[in-house]
Amino acid sequence: MGKGRIVWQDLTVADADGVRKFYEDVIGWETDEHDMGDYHDFDVRPGGEDDVVAGICHARGSNSNIPALWMIYVTVEDVNRSAKIAVEKGGKVLDGPRMMGESNFCVIQDPAGAVIGLIEEG
Repeated sequence: MGKGRIVWQDLTVADADGVRKFYEDVIGWETDEHDMGDYHDFDVRPGGEDDVVAGICHARGSNSNIPALWMIYVTVEDVNRSAKIAVEKGGKVLDGPRMMGESNFCVIQDPAGAVIGLIEEG
């Protein structure tokens, strides 16, 4: 995997259950529960495909700082370094850096207000 590649997308919202149902009805996506311990987020599988292509997540716990938007995650060599540079260049770090599974990631906002997730190459 090379740096700068889009490797994931998800949506984090207060009512993931309701929003999941919205996308199932409007687009026809199929979703499966993804165990988060004391609640479930959702894996998105378009048309019942085997591959999970996105997530719909609750804005709870460590995800409470993530804004409600469809966010892409892009690979970088060093999340901590990229977060520092983002701030130096006029952006903001909205969440993290922190671990997500086995990868370090953060959410940044650019000087224009657009939000993107950065994740270390594995």
